[in-house]
This record gives sequence, structure tokens and C-alpha cells, in this order.
Amino acid sequence: MAKEKQIKVTLIRSVIGQKPDKRATVKSLGLKKISSSNILPDNDAVRGMVAAVSHLVKVEEI
Repeated sequence: MAKEKQIKVTLIRSVIGQKPDKRATVKSLGLKKISSSNILPDNDAVRGMVAAVSHLVKVEEI
């Protein structure tokens, strides 16, 4: 069985001053504080959430 691709998402900017939907997206990605990271599957749903908050996060492919 092939290993599924994953991405590491890191919060690099604060959600203070952001609209509630952007805050909710960051929370749903599993990020809480600045510099917090989460490893997620590389699929269209996650990529869409990352694109919505691309100005707040950094993405690395694993």
C-alpha cells in the first residue's frame, strides 16, 4: 500500500483582526498559537482551507 502524501502546516501570523471565518479555518486546521504546526493529508479539502488562509500559514510537503 502506497503511503499517502502529507503536508505540514505552520501558523506564522496571528489571527487577531481576522474575520471569524478565517479564524475558524485556522482552528479547523488544528492550529492554535503562532508557530504551532500540524501534519495533515494532502487532499483537495485541506489544500482549499490552506489557500483560504495562505497569508497566515506556511506549508511544507513531507
